[in-house]
Amino acid sequence: MTDRITTMGHSLGYGASSAQRNKVLRNTYWLLALSLVPTVLGAWVGVATGITQSLGGILGMVVFLAGAFGFIYAIEKTKNSAAGVPVLLGFTFFMGLMLSRLIGQVLGFRNGSELVLTAFGGTAGVFLVMASLASVIKRDLSGMGKWLFVGVIVLMVGGVINAFVGSTAGMMAMSMAAIGIFSAYMLYDIKQIIDGGETNYISATLALYLDIINVFQSLLALLGIFGGERD
Repeated sequence: MTDRITTMGHSLGYGASSAQRNKVLRNTYWLLALSLVPTVLGAWVGVATGITQSLGGILGMVVFLAGAFGFIYAIEKTKNSAAGVPVLLGFTFFMGLMLSRLIGQVLGFRNGSELVLTAFGGTAGVFLVMASLASVIKRDLSGMGKWLFVGVIVLMVGGVINAFVGSTAGMMAMSMAAIGIFSAYMLYDIKQIIDGGETNYISATLALYLDIINVFQSLLALLGIFGGERD
């Protein structure tokens, strides 16, 4: 959730034509779908090798933050060049690798595969609802950005604190809050594209990808806590 902070500097281009906006939206959706492939591959590699199982607590947070911020910086630097898409796909592989620790823990439950599929289906459902809402809402939602940004800061602080405390109740509370905040961010980001507030499809894809991955991760954590069945 913390890497969402670096995506706040979206380029504003409200003068974009309808055709340009539709092109950005279409390219964003295609690239978003493609980005899920390296994410799944990274998660599979992480689960199969167990490479991330030792990355818990503070160590895991440091590795994640260093990698995420490094990749996002590189994406923003290359978003207007041919290197932008490969760098973005590299980032999504890294995110899949980082997710593999949680996925591996959930797969340890008797119904783990079912929980992972449920989290994926739930995330897809949230995305479809928010995309539909963004297409019919006429009012300007740009004012939402600052409040959602504050929410992300609060989640980041809470995550750092909980990394030291290790509270299950704290994790549950933050997961539920994250689902609400990043679901709203999906609506905000898609509306930005539709209204011409984001004219670079790589930046748009990055923003939506972060929304989706945070909702999925939070849903999976909650399902693991409430629905995990041990042998």
